Amino acid sequence: MRLASETRLSLTRPAVKSRMRLKEMLWGYFFIGPVVIGLLIFTIIPIVASLVLSFTSWDGSSDVKFIGFANFADMFADNIYLKSLRVTTIYTVVTVPCTIILSVIIAVLLNRKMRGRDAYRLIFFLPSVTMPVAIAVVWKWMYNGSNGLINYLLSLVGVDGPNWITDERFILLSVMIIAVWGGIGYNMIILLSGLQGIPDSYYEAAAIDGATGWSRFIHITMPLLTPAIFFVMVTSLIGAFQVFDLVFMLTPPSNGGGAGGVLQDATRTAVYSIYQNGFTWFKIGYASAQAWVLFVIIFLITMVQMYLQKRWVHYE
Repeated sequence: MRLASETRLSLTRPAVKSRMRLKEMLWGYFFIGPVVIGLLIFTIIPIVASLVLSFTSWDGSSDVKFIGFANFADMFADNIYLKSLRVTTIYTVVTVPCTIILSVIIAVLLNRKMRGRDAYRLIFFLPSVTMPVAIAVVWKWMYNGSNGLINYLLSLVGVDGPNWITDERFILLSVMIIAVWGGIGYNMIILLSGLQGIPDSYYEAAAIDGATGWSRFIHITMPLLTPAIFFVMVTSLIGAFQVFDLVFMLTPPSNGGGAGGVLQDATRTAVYSIYQNGFTWFKIGYASAQAWVLFVIIFLITMVQMYLQKRWVHYE
């Protein structure tokens, strides 16, 4: 009797395990299904569609016409697009180093024990969670040439402030100042986590050997912080090449810009050029080609960064 019961149990256990695995598998598909569907609809399919459209001439309503590599060839003769790449490069070269340097300084200062440290961290991080539209509106008021806060403060020290967002010589600088200010908070959090991961024993050993604070910062903090610096450098570069919202908010067509306006020429970035070609001038095939060129540029720069990081990033 006991032998028969054990035999039945041994036969039913694999079937039960199989049903449980199937049930777990179905629940797994159920939970990841929405994410996979969303990824396909909003990411994978648009990427493939933009690649196909980059080889076509299409205005969004007429028939799609295959033109091969003509869109890519036209970019080399498009002065507006070439200028947008130059503006994007200037923006990236200026904002990324400035943001990282200031982020490192602030992270090191806020990693020390001080009164109100959490409040200072919150203040610096707030721009990272604030809507770019709200940031642009506030800064437009601060930049106002006649009654803005910045020119008022400059007037207190006898400086006649410029027209920050209506003068083509200063509008790109104005955008870059906002970008640096807004990018410090996110980088600061990453760098703070890197600083707090450095063992105290290194500093204690250096102090016993008589190392000064500056020496400990140069020979311990900076080398061990390089993984975090490398991460913020990669993400900051990618973000800088994709800047759009600040430029769009500060130089709308009604702000003396319009197609070919001097203010837009001074601040037209690569993504803004893609937006104009795709959604203003309805050159969707040309805009798709520009998007893929920008992707290739970002990809190559990131690969170069990945290769060079072996020379200056120190992992424990």
